[in-house]
Amino acid sequence: MITKHIVSTLAVLMLVASACSTVPLTGRKQMNLLPEADLIQMGFASYAEFLKENPPSSDMVNSSMVREVGMNIVNSVNRYFEIHNLTSRLSGYEWEFTLVDQDVPNAWAMPGGKVVVYKGLLPLTLDRDGLAVVIGHEIAHVVARHGNERMSQGLLVQLGGIALSEAVKEKPEETQSIFLLAYGAGAQLGAILPYSRQHEKEADQLGLIFMSMAGYNPEKAVEFWERMTSMGGGERPPEFLSTHPSDESRIRAIRAFIPEAGRYSPGGDRG
Repeated sequence: MITKHIVSTLAVLMLVASACSTVPLTGRKQMNLLPEADLIQMGFASYAEFLKENPPSSDMVNSSMVREVGMNIVNSVNRYFEIHNLTSRLSGYEWEFTLVDQDVPNAWAMPGGKVVVYKGLLPLTLDRDGLAVVIGHEIAHVVARHGNERMSQGLLVQLGGIALSEAVKEKPEETQSIFLLAYGAGAQLGAILPYSRQHEKEADQLGLIFMSMAGYNPEKAVEFWERMTSMGGGERPPEFLSTHPSDESRIRAIRAFIPEAGRYSPGGDRG
């Protein structure tokens, strides 16, 4: 039994070692045990299921603005990644940006590029720059594959690190539960467990870089998060705030990173 346990442990360690990759731009090493292509297909299916219960908004003006800002950022990221030979990171992505008529301040993204913005966020984003803060942040979570990391950890802890295909076949309910918590499209309007501080900081930084690449003003991020923080003083903080915690130290970190993000603007030395 001891030998079997040692062999099993070694197998997991070998799997973890072989699954290490690097997050673009930040250079952080990460563990992604799961095939991104499989997660993308699960993301597409979950996104379609969510829209059955929460159809796209009939507000054509704001829906168009959400799509415009999202695709502007994505196109800029695609150009940068192509120049720097990073396009394989985005393989299989089919970006889509959808506004839904839920009057709560929330947003989330699925693997493969399915991003949902709730109409309740628009009074806080105010304009395209503010919207770019939110969408850039969500795009960053997708590009950095934070959900893959969290789901990998979940499968290791809860299901013993078995392959995704086996997990889906043998324990479909548990696998789906881990997936929904990792990516955010749960039954309760995108309920999601908070990302780690490391993931949030990385998404903040990458989001600022991405919006800057597209010509949006990263300085607007400070104003947006200050508005979000001011809403959090009541008994029920905004949904987006509860899953993306904002505080004074975080705002200070964002403010400090803005000059670096500005270097990726169309006129910057890294753009």
